[in-house]
Amino acid sequence: MTKEIMIDPVTRIEGHAKITIQLDDAGDVSDAHFHVTQVRGFEKFSEGRPFQEMPALMARICGICPVSHLVASAKACDTLMAVEVPEVAADLRRVINLGQIVQSHALSFFHLSSPDLLLGMDADPAKRHIFGVAEANMQIAQDGIWLRKFGQQVIERLGGKRVHPGWIVAGGLAEPLKVELRDAILADIPEALQRLQRTLAWFKPVQETFREEMRAFANFPTLFMGLVSKTGGLEHYDGKVRIVDAAGKIVGDNLEPADYATYIGEKVENYSYLKSAYYKPMGYPDGIYRVGPLARLNIIDHVGTPLAEREWVEFRELQRGVPLSSFYYHYARLIELLFGIEKIQQILESPKILDKRVRAFAGPNRSEGVGMSEAPRGTLLHHYKIDESGLMTWSNLIIATANNNMAMDRGVLQTAKQFIQGGKVTDGALNRVEAVIRTFDPCLSCSTHAVGQMPMVVDVLGADGRLIERTTRN
Repeated sequence: MTKEIMIDPVTRIEGHAKITIQLDDAGDVSDAHFHVTQVRGFEKFSEGRPFQEMPALMARICGICPVSHLVASAKACDTLMAVEVPEVAADLRRVINLGQIVQSHALSFFHLSSPDLLLGMDADPAKRHIFGVAEANMQIAQDGIWLRKFGQQVIERLGGKRVHPGWIVAGGLAEPLKVELRDAILADIPEALQRLQRTLAWFKPVQETFREEMRAFANFPTLFMGLVSKTGGLEHYDGKVRIVDAAGKIVGDNLEPADYATYIGEKVENYSYLKSAYYKPMGYPDGIYRVGPLARLNIIDHVGTPLAEREWVEFRELQRGVPLSSFYYHYARLIELLFGIEKIQQILESPKILDKRVRAFAGPNRSEGVGMSEAPRGTLLHHYKIDESGLMTWSNLIIATANNNMAMDRGVLQTAKQFIQGGKVTDGALNRVEAVIRTFDPCLSCSTHAVGQMPMVVDVLGADGRLIERTTRN
């Protein structure tokens, strides 16, 4: 008879999820799935609201990466207004989005994943947390906390507060940058670079001790998708969509975000509230692709900042073609941290950055708008439709984690097959199954959105845990 192992909840991720693993009679893994158990309804919440309210409303989707939703939502609203955002406003949006990426990547690497990387996958579960990291290596813990604080302070200094800032609005920004806030951010750059380079010097040799995990952590051919600049460089705010295959060959390039429905499909499975996005020309499930820091470094021709460029060249030498193992998300995250800090400095040192013209004003001039940007976890899309009065009638959101859903689900199965065999189930094996999910750094509060209806199962349990009633919607 088959046996089911359940990991509930998956730990050290943002949001709520579980993993189920099926064992056959020999005790080997026959199947496994990643289940997202929470559901959100922001598409419905937005109906009837003035479109100008959407950036502030969409930021409430998540407290970890609200700026990402502010940026994508504001870009969709810019399109509805048919305005060109002032250049300095676009640059400052880039800066605050990079601040978001810095703080989120620092949270993922240091707080959520470094316990495994420093202490080992088989370490005592009671020690696998940031306090255990501090006990084993105070410098790593301090660097992680400091770097996350740096990113949060970039958001606060620009947007007025660290969570749900209201600075990004339809048409640009609510107010220009103050010189003293610019100078405060720039003053912290040298220390930020020093701490991050110290982390890279520690991590690069350490990752070589995780060869078994590299082979098993979602290490299979997929497509990779993200935004690139006009010159094919690393881009997080604007640009066109590029898709490459597992050999690094471009299969889709210069794709317009507004045309996403022609190349991105959306599928709902009955085991999760998180929809799965796929590349339409290849169909489902063959059109599996990944987004986020690993994908972004796999699709570009260059980075664009000196320190991160050198690290990227070394990164691309890890594997012929492009690095495939999702274990390399950790390394890619550190390179993007380095890029983010360097790019913030480049933008803020421009003499034009204090320009007072940061907003374009207009009413609704189009009935439909799409905004796409790169969130910490990958490509983020907001698609809105409005009526003649500018009131929201429909929206669709494709969140970064939905783009990665198929890869995460398949990665759970691959990892479970590798580390659970012959009925031997250890804590270290189960931690590795969770750890493959942590490489993607999913944001599940952000991600559970769908067009139309989703399958739903509601269980009513008695005080003794006995199932009293089950209601389903297909």
